[in-house]
Amino acid sequence: MTEEKYVADPRRWKALAVCMAGAFIAMLDISIVNVALPSIEAGLHAGSAQVQLIVAGYTLALALLVVPMGRLGDVYGRRNMFAVGIAGFGLASLGAGLAPNATVLAAMRVLQGCFAGVQNPQVTGIIQQLFRGAERGKAFGFMGALIGIATAVGPIAGGSIIALFGAAEGWRWVFFINVPVVAVVVPLALKLMPKPEPRSGTAYLDLPGVAIVGLATASFMVPFIFSGTEGGDALPAWRWGFLPLAAVLIFALTKWEQAYHARTNSAVFDPQLLRNLGFRFGVGIGGLYFAGFTSTFLIVTMVLQQGLGYTPLQAGLVGVPFAIGSGLSSQFAGRVITRYGRKLVVIALCVVLVGLLTIDMVMRFAPEAHFGWILAIVMFCTGSGAGAVISPNQTLTLTHVPPRMGGVAGAVLTVGQQLGGAIGMSIVLSGFFAGIPTLGPRLAAAQTLLVGVAIITLTLLVAIFDMRRRQQQS
Repeated sequence: MTEEKYVADPRRWKALAVCMAGAFIAMLDISIVNVALPSIEAGLHAGSAQVQLIVAGYTLALALLVVPMGRLGDVYGRRNMFAVGIAGFGLASLGAGLAPNATVLAAMRVLQGCFAGVQNPQVTGIIQQLFRGAERGKAFGFMGALIGIATAVGPIAGGSIIALFGAAEGWRWVFFINVPVVAVVVPLALKLMPKPEPRSGTAYLDLPGVAIVGLATASFMVPFIFSGTEGGDALPAWRWGFLPLAAVLIFALTKWEQAYHARTNSAVFDPQLLRNLGFRFGVGIGGLYFAGFTSTFLIVTMVLQQGLGYTPLQAGLVGVPFAIGSGLSSQFAGRVITRYGRKLVVIALCVVLVGLLTIDMVMRFAPEAHFGWILAIVMFCTGSGAGAVISPNQTLTLTHVPPRMGGVAGAVLTVGQQLGGAIGMSIVLSGFFAGIPTLGPRLAAAQTLLVGVAIITLTLLVAIFDMRRRQQQS
């Protein structure tokens, strides 16, 4: 299979803007629904299992499909797959908003996650295809800012919508707002994104490899994402049996891919990708970072609401400074990543680590009267570090990945981040809920945030090792 020839497309920045609009609403739906859960429970009389599926079903479906859909985009065209994913996401959002009961809503959330998994890897693949060098770092900088802003804006948007439309029916508009965005994005995507290039020879899809990837991902994620919305177990103890099953499936995947690639040169996990040491380090750093940091927003929001009586909107506003800091630093990092490399990520991780330790101190000692303002300032500083972690790591991870594998490579990075986030969220939430009865929300949050501190410390050590490895090779 030949590499895609690079020709600078004059519409590439417009195409990136369309990608970002589609990716933004898909990312937003991960966090915006958390604020709407009380409204959903009251409006649809949802049980705990249904609520768990509404939250976790989206993440699981996305993670299941992101790798195979990345492969489909690489083979059959990223523009078309992106358009299908976004259009389907809009229809599923409409169905979620119109859901007559919690079961239908849970099913629509899973469907939303499926279509998010279709469009998500195309974004990374399109960036790989359209940009090179410093421009690629800048493009990933925009994407990093997008992730930070979507994470922080979700609770604010959800709280504002529910306040505007009322607790009884406001949750429906959390989903309806996606529809007009999709109606604009789909035609623009078909107009501005690059058309699929004609391919010579036979395009193999490796359906057995795709199936094994999906089963292995599901087996690994299920024990963690179905850990209970209130700290208990949504599934019984036998769910941990999925982990050894995942190990067996990964071993089987390795053997199958070696044999399939030898026959067709078109395995899902091309050996060239797996041998890329920079790619492996980048995926590891991304997964560890999301494991250590993803739960911070949810813990902070729950302390503000459960411990201090903040409204969902007030709690969400505390996260605005994080979004601002993250957006600013992502833009800066995108411009300088080609100059500083992994050293920039190491410095940013140090800032994040100091920020988490400071949040821990705020949880323990800040006076209640000024708690929100103090926390907002710390969140800005922490966001300034976080914005210089995600997008530079994406750039470094994918720098030496051939564009023809851009969709799959970006999908693997996304799955690593999702897996890390699911594991970290499960551990931290379980500790937080277990500690509330004896310690109260604030001290329980402080204790569990130390888990995140430990994981970010490990992430920093891995990044330092990779930085020294890169310096020795240069």
